Amino acid sequence: MNHQTTSTILMIRPVNFGFNEQTAGSNAFQNRNAEQQQVQDKALKEFDNLVNVLRENGVEVTVIDDTPEPHTPDSIFPNNWVSFHNDGNVFLYPMMAENRRLERREDIIMQLEDEFKIKHVIDLSRFEHEHKFLEGTGSMVLDRENKIAYACISPRTDREVLALFCEQAGYKEVSFHAYDQHQQAIYHTNVLMCIGNKFAVICLDSITDDHEKNDVISVLKLTHKEIINISFTQMNQFAGNMLELKNKAGDSLLVMSQNAYRSLKEDQKTALEKYCRLLYADINTIENNGGGSARCMIAEVHLPHNL
Repeated sequence: MNHQTTSTILMIRPVNFGFNEQTAGSNAFQNRNAEQQQVQDKALKEFDNLVNVLRENGVEVTVIDDTPEPHTPDSIFPNNWVSFHNDGNVFLYPMMAENRRLERREDIIMQLEDEFKIKHVIDLSRFEHEHKFLEGTGSMVLDRENKIAYACISPRTDREVLALFCEQAGYKEVSFHAYDQHQQAIYHTNVLMCIGNKFAVICLDSITDDHEKNDVISVLKLTHKEIINISFTQMNQFAGNMLELKNKAGDSLLVMSQNAYRSLKEDQKTALEKYCRLLYADINTIENNGGGSARCMIAEVHLPHNL
């Protein structure tokens, strides 16, 4: 059975989405000049449209509304505070921005318990007191099948917390350093790489240390992933921020934004289409203001169903 993909996902519908000053310092993908008027209205339309695209293609989407209070401008990106695993474990993560810590909601986990078996909730958020962070499947790109956590070390991805996650979840760590074309540390691993069942999309130019780069490539090859290399320009259009899902019929789908899709070259699309149907939607407002894309909006639910 393939553990990499799921047909069940959680998405958080925004009530007060906007540019988050608290995250802008370490997220070069946020655009401070993005048009701020009607941002929430536009983001909501984009969100609802993406949910419709996913549902029309047979993905089971649990949508939970954000709450007006406390103010959480980034709540649309739940994959940073929680991850759900097929052994029934749920991990909660330490977040760098104080207003993002407010996104962690016990009621969401309790709501999922109606349908899914939750064995343990493993709360790593205590590391916030030590200013050490690990922002979920933003900080880590998980090869769930082979139990490998790929992670680029950054202000939001701490080695010690990463090691603890790997120990608790039974994963092997593959960590490295990655920089954008301006030599700024890339804030989240999931903007530079995506692990599919049989492929990996990755911006290899961002890993400047040859030893680290070769390590990553050799692990990808050992786990039989076809490597699809993207450029900095494509990475900046969120081509690394994709997620493979399956639908209820078992078909593989690769979800991305319209910007990401448009940035791909024909041979890259052909390579990916061997494995998945490519799905995309326009989420321009969300990308510009939030500095995250389609993958960031999705928390995959790998939990076992209640019988």
